[in-house]
Amino acid sequence: MLNKRTVEDLEVKSKKVLVRVDFNVPMDEKGKITDDRRIREALPTINYLKDKGARVILMSHLGRPKGKVNPQYSLKPVARRLSELMGQPVIMCEDVVGEDAHKKSEALKDGEVMLLENVRFHAEEEKNDPEFAKKLSELGELYVNDAFGTAHRAHASTAGVADYLPSAVGFLIKKELDVMGKVLSNPERPFVAILGGAKVSDKIGVIKNLIDKVDTLLIGGGMAFTFFKALGREVGKSVLEEDKVELASELLKKAELKGIKLLLPVDIVAAKEFKADAEHMTVESNEIPGDYMGLDIGEKTQKIYSEIIENAKTVVWNGPMGVFEMPAFSKGTYAIAEAMSKVNGTTIIGGGDSAAAVEQLGFGDKMTHISTGGGASLEFLEGKTLPGIAVINDK
Repeated sequence: MLNKRTVEDLEVKSKKVLVRVDFNVPMDEKGKITDDRRIREALPTINYLKDKGARVILMSHLGRPKGKVNPQYSLKPVARRLSELMGQPVIMCEDVVGEDAHKKSEALKDGEVMLLENVRFHAEEEKNDPEFAKKLSELGELYVNDAFGTAHRAHASTAGVADYLPSAVGFLIKKELDVMGKVLSNPERPFVAILGGAKVSDKIGVIKNLIDKVDTLLIGGGMAFTFFKALGREVGKSVLEEDKVELASELLKKAELKGIKLLLPVDIVAAKEFKADAEHMTVESNEIPGDYMGLDIGEKTQKIYSEIIENAKTVVWNGPMGVFEMPAFSKGTYAIAEAMSKVNGTTIIGGGDSAAAVEQLGFGDKMTHISTGGGASLEFLEGKTLPGIAVINDK
């Protein structure tokens, strides 16, 4: 764990504690929450503060209202769901730093919880405007950041506020830093990383950082084709980042120099069109026909990868193996999730699509840790300092 103060280091009784949480939950057209995991993930910190007699003031963003008030992105449904989960009313504010927020924060009693309206209704939030951060800080006496999903962004509510109030991280961020930090600094071996998704460019930093740490790197998803191209193979109509071929070639050489096994798929499920019901076939990865595109890893690859994963002691996975939203091209991603559920060691899912896939396929409860932040976990795995954590007071 980085040497940061945690919520347990603060004296919170009767204090107004401003807590940045990540309540950016998916909703349907009717404003009904379709997945409340992010709300549930914030409960340990909220309940701890409430039980210690703090006066809890929650703040979050939802969606991208682009700095304007937009009822479609109101946090009211979140307040209702949080009330249900906590078994006590959550006081909902009509604004963020306006009259209503001030009135309600002044009236707060020990153990009560209130939620500010969407902080992104103010354009100043994403600009990390000091004046706006100061206004936010005036609502509380202490600041706790527990929104790992936005910790890689320097916004007013995720970083700026810490300039004005004593600060600490909540239990969710602490867990993220503990689990992922240990993996990066002192992993149990064999240490295997699986990287998928469409683009090499999204994962360059992660690959560079992990090449120094892992024993085996398994590559899948659309990014594999850029590596194939670097090996001089034909990739048909598969996704390809022409401008990253040279880089892929360098990464292959670097892995070889370091004695790291960097494995690419040996077979590919290919189709003529990017469609759920497209006719498809499995081909050797060096024999993709010119008018086909690769959309998943094949059975042989699934078997090779699964065996390596099952024998590992530490596994980190970021990015699907294929177009897992389409059943015909979800088998590779499913096989990886299943193999990870059998690991006798630490398994970490690095947020985003991989987290969605694991939950969807029903393996969520079999993982040691599913990161709550897609972009944040990627940057953390790259070895970058996250602004929302850097600003927190050291122990």
